[in-house]
Amino acid sequence: MFELKDVEILQDIVRAGGFRAAAAKYGLSQSAISNRVLALEKRLGIQLFDRGRRQVRLTPVGRRFLEEAQRLSAARDRLIQEITRPGGLSGTIRIGVAETIVHTILSELLNQLKSAHQRVRFELSVDTSRELGLALADDGLDVAIMLRESVPSGAAVVPLQRQPLGWYGAASDKEGEDAEAGEPLTLTDLARQTIVSFPKGTPPFRELEGLLAAPDLPPPDLHGSASLSTVLHLVADGFGIGVLPVRIAEADLFRSRIRPLKVVDGARLSALRFVVAYMPDRNREVGEEVAAVARACDQNDLERRS
Repeated sequence: MFELKDVEILQDIVRAGGFRAAAAKYGLSQSAISNRVLALEKRLGIQLFDRGRRQVRLTPVGRRFLEEAQRLSAARDRLIQEITRPGGLSGTIRIGVAETIVHTILSELLNQLKSAHQRVRFELSVDTSRELGLALADDGLDVAIMLRESVPSGAAVVPLQRQPLGWYGAASDKEGEDAEAGEPLTLTDLARQTIVSFPKGTPPFRELEGLLAAPDLPPPDLHGSASLSTVLHLVADGFGIGVLPVRIAEADLFRSRIRPLKVVDGARLSALRFVVAYMPDRNREVGEEVAAVARACDQNDLERRS
């Protein structure tokens, strides 16, 4: 519809008070400048200048157009300055995280990245590790913090500390109190209860299904959710017992509402293996920086909760 060069010409016509002075600046004839403005007016369908006076001046709609167009021009200049300034990351970084990361290191991670790279903007996605892996492979993400098992082929990975899983029940559940104080719950004890945990298809859910699949056990009442916050609330409200990351379940926010359950060794699930993943051929610089900060934040979080 119009070029930023058109905006510059309009500005010069206004400042110089006429087409002739503006033409001299660009080494063009007055008719060439006039014809360019006429062509712009035709494309826009408006009259930019009031030509009925001795001194050329903008019409009201012309003033509005120039004001808005100047904002675009200023935004262009700011963008060029930001993305061409040497040193540090800049632009928009697309980061995908599993929900466990939201509840542990995400806030500190973004604060530290923003402090070190003030020209960075974040585009965040929170999803299952499977979906994050697909997005990373399809260049829908620059970096993903996800379960190791879902990392796509060709991605570089930087491991974080393993996150243990535990069994939990509602703090108000008397049976839960007895279980915590007495003998560890067996797989049979667990299979007799409603269980909520990670969504179907994830490594924890598959492992849990395997543990409860023995023919001598009652059919489990097993429910999965892609939202760990939902699982936490369901457990706290007494809907069932749950398998949850220890770091999240025992944080101050939920400590008064849920309690750990003592279980036999055969009922314990494997710790979650989170990694920072990125495609080195596309996003090595961003990936290495996010990974370094994520590892430091992960260690800080672990020390705070221990």
